[in-house]
Amino acid sequence: MLTTNKRCRPQAVSLTDFIGGTTLKNNQTTERLLAASRTIWEGYLTHPFVQGIADGSLAVDKFRFYLLQDYLYLFDYAKVFAQGVVKSREPEVMRTFAAYVESILGGEMNVHRGYMKRLGITEEQAETVKPSISNLSYTAYMRAVAAEEGPAEIMAAVLSCALSYAYIAKWIVANYPDAEKHAFYGEWVQSYASEGYAAENVRLTDLMEHLTAGYSEHQLQRLTDIFVDCSRYEAMFWDMAWNGAM
Repeated sequence: MLTTNKRCRPQAVSLTDFIGGTTLKNNQTTERLLAASRTIWEGYLTHPFVQGIADGSLAVDKFRFYLLQDYLYLFDYAKVFAQGVVKSREPEVMRTFAAYVESILGGEMNVHRGYMKRLGITEEQAETVKPSISNLSYTAYMRAVAAEEGPAEIMAAVLSCALSYAYIAKWIVANYPDAEKHAFYGEWVQSYASEGYAAENVRLTDLMEHLTAGYSEHQLQRLTDIFVDCSRYEAMFWDMAWNGAM
């Protein structure tokens, strides 16, 4: 269960109009997924871990635990995108999935490596960390979807993480103007609130719409179930980070 922090009541944020700083246009599938997970996503904004990053009060040891767990998570997250290459038949779709594998391993993980360096943690040390049960459960779910289902279902599994981080970071910037300047957490906020990250999310939502053109109600409901499940896992990940739960 998410803990509500009363230090800051979040301003209303429209999930369907504002994702990663970009207004969605003709993104019917993505809008459906977001609408189904609205309550879960609103809970991210009042979570004490997110609030701690926003106002700079988060204990560094909590962030350290989160950072290492998220570092491990991203390796499996990249593997889910890699399955998209295997499952896709269209060369351009294959290239998009492949590009995200590189973006995660050589881009997003650089933020983690930067923090690891500041905290005196080597990559070799990070790779020996044991993933938490919540982490293992989340990545196992995504990898099962990737192994058993198709490209659109893979997209439904990865979108919650990608879009929710932009949603959280943009909310932080809007409600805590100095958050991007924070000596320690500013880099994290800047990374996920950046226009470059928003542009990558637009590319993902465009791919989702392409893959689901002509989908039946039954198929769309399956995508919704996957997206909501992964949104719940995201909430569990924030709980895990706050509680240091293995």
